[in-house]
Amino acid sequence: MPATSNSASPRVSTGVPELDTILGGGLTANRSYLLEGTPGSGKTTIALQFLLEGVRAGEPGLYITLSETAAELREVGRSHGWALDGIELFELVSEDGLHPESEQSILDPSEVELGETIAGVMECVDRLRPARVVFDSLSEMRLLAQNSLRYRRQILALKQYFSTRQCTVLLLDDRSSDPGDLQLHSIAHGVITLEQAAQEYGSERRRLRVVKMRGVKYRGGFHDFAIETGGVAVFPRLVAADHHAEFSDALVSTGIDHLDEMLGGGLSPGTNTLLNGPSGVGKTTTAVCCGLEAIQRGEKAAYYLFDEGVTTMLARSRAMGMDLQPHIDSGMLQVFQIDPAELTPGEFASWIRRAVEQDGVGFIAIDSLNAFLQAMPGEKYLLLQMHEMLSYLNQQGVITVLILGQHGIVGDVRSEIDLSYLSDTIVLFRYFESRGNVLKAVSVAKSRTTEHQSSIREFRLARGGIQIGDPLKDFEGVLTGLPNYRGSTPLMSAEPAVGEG
Repeated sequence: MPATSNSASPRVSTGVPELDTILGGGLTANRSYLLEGTPGSGKTTIALQFLLEGVRAGEPGLYITLSETAAELREVGRSHGWALDGIELFELVSEDGLHPESEQSILDPSEVELGETIAGVMECVDRLRPARVVFDSLSEMRLLAQNSLRYRRQILALKQYFSTRQCTVLLLDDRSSDPGDLQLHSIAHGVITLEQAAQEYGSERRRLRVVKMRGVKYRGGFHDFAIETGGVAVFPRLVAADHHAEFSDALVSTGIDHLDEMLGGGLSPGTNTLLNGPSGVGKTTTAVCCGLEAIQRGEKAAYYLFDEGVTTMLARSRAMGMDLQPHIDSGMLQVFQIDPAELTPGEFASWIRRAVEQDGVGFIAIDSLNAFLQAMPGEKYLLLQMHEMLSYLNQQGVITVLILGQHGIVGDVRSEIDLSYLSDTIVLFRYFESRGNVLKAVSVAKSRTTEHQSSIREFRLARGGIQIGDPLKDFEGVLTGLPNYRGSTPLMSAEPAVGEG
């Protein structure tokens, strides 16, 4: 990554706050930058935001267009609720230029057209004296030049011209040239690349990358972004090492006494706990109970639902004697129902950051990781992103509860994904058979921060809440689902159970 320049060059905002963050404070003033991307990737939207930010700062802006008409640009602005007042829209190819009488017959048309184009740009800039300029687009200049030498010479001439006029310039390019042609990259002071990719299911995904930025320490790698009504929203890649907070490491209760005992005293702030087991065994109810206990301590909680609807979750919790609605109304609990097919990992990480840093959330539950991870099979490095997000939450002192569903009921129970290495604590839930009944058991398989118990206990969901019995000392093979009973330890008294989705 480039080192920070020693010179105190002034910075200008791009109009997208998160992009300014990635750039370490914005663009260096009075330089020319390349903004490249295929059609539809968001170049025009970012360019207009860049100019509108200049209008707000009292800096005159100029949009020079060879590819779109002024009417089309105003329509783009209206779609975002923007009035482009204060921005000069200059069309280099007007209706007059398309008239047959304007055609040349003595000189090579490309020489005349390119020369007139450059002259038109210079005349407009000299007349308006803008502080910010957008040139859309270089692909048309490439066509007019007809050969790479002439094209490079003209781009260099434009860059030199703009630098003497104290302009900060965005040069747009649709990447229609040879992919190996990096002429523009070498000429521009900085390069930002926009990409979009269609998924097999769900909306397309967009991301950007700062390829180069001279004299600036920027945040490298890919960053997700979305085009929304009102402009581009960028979600900077989360780097856990950049975020540290002071917090107490005193153990806190789960709200279930026997589970606290099994965990060696409770949950540690700044750790994550994985609730692992088959469907219906009680994972969600346990997570909700932990969240309610956090609220009783005065901490705000956030619950991210990927599997079921909010209404279903609230109804089930109410049936267990845990009414969540008053806490939602008071603002202590936030419940989000998420469609993972419409959400990028970067956007989800930004939601998490907003909950922690802006809303003061101290407890987070993600239910479940199966839906989140499986809904985005094209995201190659999703597990690494999850690791970064969990590291961030740990460093913020947040208690995180993760729910991971497993296939099967008894016998061979397994997960399609292995997240054990990501988890500080693992709580296993299992079904087992006894005397013609299907019962449930819970055990703590791992804890990095406490000396946990290794016992296996019966687990029951009842209308009075969660019940955990004594260790099943006289059973062998409970985790296999088919135990042998070798003793006289009684099971908990039979009580009408409440189903768990």
